[in-house]
Amino acid sequence: MLVLGIETSCDETGVALCDDRLGVLGEALHSQVDLHALYGGVVPELASRDHIRRAVPLAREALAQAGRTLADVDLIAYTQGPGLAGALLVGASLAAGLGIALSRPVVGVHHLEGHLLSPLLADPRPDFPFVALLVSGGHTQLMAVEGVGRYALLGETVDDAAGEAFDKTASLLGLAYPGGPALSRLAQSGDPKRFPFPRPMIASDGLDFSFSGLKTAALQCVRRHEPDERLRADVAASFQAAVVDVLAAKCLRALEETGMTRLVVAGGVGANAALRERLQREAAGAGASVFFPPPRLCTDNGAMIAFAAALRHGPGGPGREDFTVRPRWDLASLAQ
Repeated sequence: MLVLGIETSCDETGVALCDDRLGVLGEALHSQVDLHALYGGVVPELASRDHIRRAVPLAREALAQAGRTLADVDLIAYTQGPGLAGALLVGASLAAGLGIALSRPVVGVHHLEGHLLSPLLADPRPDFPFVALLVSGGHTQLMAVEGVGRYALLGETVDDAAGEAFDKTASLLGLAYPGGPALSRLAQSGDPKRFPFPRPMIASDGLDFSFSGLKTAALQCVRRHEPDERLRADVAASFQAAVVDVLAAKCLRALEETGMTRLVVAGGVGANAALRERLQREAAGAGASVFFPPPRLCTDNGAMIAFAAALRHGPGGPGREDFTVRPRWDLASLAQ
């Protein structure tokens, strides 16, 4: 089965072709970073308009890369939510139009399920069950995953997501948008022990997260000191160390509480080198294994949407068909 996947939830336009046996055959992606950099964040109206401009040319590019035509496509998948309503509608409209024109079924995919399942595209790939850390600009969640569509929420952020805290802290340090990757690069030259930033909820019961207080601590630190390049690097390194400490502690606790021995990390922050190194080291010490998607699949992309649809709509797979969007959508609601 050949699936065409369309991702337009926020500020990346992604289209990919995925075969349920052969994997990803072709993929194309456009980032809107340059478009939104002037404003220091995503402008929803501009994002939607750019998706309109990019989606069809990217679909052609992915098809050409795979050496296939639209007539070869068996199923069309699009990101149904969560995300920006206007941006989601662009992908939904394109998918619906192609479905009508080609007489092919169209299915909406949960954006976070795409991220959650994307490490299955890696080599080696994890077996079920596993604990999944979904960590991005909009979400920080721990899930127990027994199989496709069998998800249980273990914990989530009670305020800012980790990626959001990265971006906001980067902004106060004067770093260009997108701030998270820029802060991580700056942190490489800083002293992670100079500022003892708090590790919110690291010792609390449960597996929830909180990053708002950490972001505020970084802000107060910058205001108390004379700003210079050394300070900025040390704040970045100290902030990153605090985030990594919290994420690692909660992941290890989730593995212990569930009795699982596999951890999957997905989402944009999952590309952070310090986080990857820490989780691999500590998981190995606990007798567990960690799996990451390829770096290109950590950001939003069409491949994860096509792949999730292929898993759900393979032989005997569950699914749904509609043309709606769901800007707010709880991943745990997909549990069978």
